[in-house]
Amino acid sequence: MNYSCFDVNIDHGIAHVVLNRPEKRNSMIPAFWDELPALIDAIDKDSLARVIVLSSTGPHFSSGLDTSVFGSSIESHDHPDSLAKLQRQRGARLYDNIRYMQQSFTCLERCRVPVLAAIQGGAIGGAVDLITACDMRYMSEDAFITIYEINIGMTADVGTFPRIVKLIPEGIARELAYTGRRMPAQEAKSIGLVNGVYDTQEEMLENVMAIAREIAAKPPLAIYGSKRIISHARDHSTDATLDYIAIWNASMLQPEEISEAMTAAQEQRQADFVDLPARRDKMSDGVTS
Repeated sequence: MNYSCFDVNIDHGIAHVVLNRPEKRNSMIPAFWDELPALIDAIDKDSLARVIVLSSTGPHFSSGLDTSVFGSSIESHDHPDSLAKLQRQRGARLYDNIRYMQQSFTCLERCRVPVLAAIQGGAIGGAVDLITACDMRYMSEDAFITIYEINIGMTADVGTFPRIVKLIPEGIARELAYTGRRMPAQEAKSIGLVNGVYDTQEEMLENVMAIAREIAAKPPLAIYGSKRIISHARDHSTDATLDYIAIWNASMLQPEEISEAMTAAQEQRQADFVDLPARRDKMSDGVTS
């Protein structure tokens, strides 16, 4: 898999996805929004890995959106009638573009395997949208987040608000949104936004990879179920989630996986769990809706 904004390495059940444009502070150019969902979908669809680690290069994790993604919503036209029609489409075209970008991060939430974000330097603007869509977040000591959009006259629109208010207290989310201030790593950890803070990026990656290896050694079917149920619980009532997990286990619980886990523990060996099956996709099968 070759991409212009990412390097991807898959080894021992772990897909390491690295933002690779440090000279541009890993800004999110138009290609970014196409490549991220494509690579996540490829990993998930064909069960290429049991866990994904998302990290970065250079002084900042990401400086957020490159405003060129919005492009010029009104192309240059000599004919005044054509220009007038394009101007009337402006809102609808921008809406469509924003929804497309939102899907690029929702893919992290919807994929069947956990996604761990390892953040150094700044996670700025759109990068906050990105990391809040991940399952877990880790930071180096020098890292910070900022909902920067307010500083340039924008409302964050690619996923920060519907997710961050479920990760941290609402008042703190509002403060970050209204002021655009930087929240340093230790503060982010103190409010539960990140799972751990490490002295250096190297130490952070070493520890995140260790956590990824631990996850990869667990039964993928049970990890998949856990991710689905936790996400469902976040968005639904307790009663609805209790019913959902009962239905899930009634159809997905595998006695053979439970037996293998118990036997491996008794024999003090690594368990031999089955991988997730390849995911069927109607579009890939040539079927359109």
